[in-house]
Amino acid sequence: MTPARPAPHGSDQARLQHACAALGLPLTDEQLHKLLGYLQLLQRWNRTYNLTAIRDAGQMLVQHIFDSLSVVRPLDSVMPADGRIFDIGSGAGLPGAVLAIMRPAWRITCIDAVEKKTAFIRQVSGALALANLAAVHDRVEKLPPADCDVVASRAFAALDDFARLAGQHVAPGGTLLALKGKVPDDEIARLHAAGEWRVVRVDPVSVPELDAQRCLIWMRRDGARSQGNP
Repeated sequence: MTPARPAPHGSDQARLQHACAALGLPLTDEQLHKLLGYLQLLQRWNRTYNLTAIRDAGQMLVQHIFDSLSVVRPLDSVMPADGRIFDIGSGAGLPGAVLAIMRPAWRITCIDAVEKKTAFIRQVSGALALANLAAVHDRVEKLPPADCDVVASRAFAALDDFARLAGQHVAPGGTLLALKGKVPDDEIARLHAAGEWRVVRVDPVSVPELDAQRCLIWMRRDGARSQGNP
């Protein structure tokens, strides 16, 4: 389990506000209430359906919500105002549900092969009035191409497998984005050896209250070179 730093004093609300400030994310009252609502739903469902191995609410806040929030501003650089994202192997909607709360104009679909997890995401979408959040229960490789601006994964597969299974859903000029811990040099080498996709940038990410390495791996089809941002 990834180590979290000792929790600071204060409520979940105060910690969320502090984390968003540290990440440079403006946070409205509505977004704050929806993030807290998502956390409460996750705790409630997890007691029955075992959606995540993390049981402690404070650890959920850091390792799930803060971790997902750390992706929002980097995605701003590549996402159109009303862009489309597939979140592959989304589990309990991470980062998809958090992205949907923070960027209501983005159209986000969470894909997972476990039905109880997509049922939870649908519950989140309805309970929190997230019209931009959808869930699909299926294997990603079985779905028709979706022409997404970004296809993301947080804990889905090695980079070469991720590209092979999910790359068909990326629109021309679009981006594959993997959220990883340490920079996976072996995975990057295997991805490049396969020939179709290339890593165009690796960004280190600092997650508030989390004492662990995080990075974002940005990938594009070989030949689609980055112009400044990925």
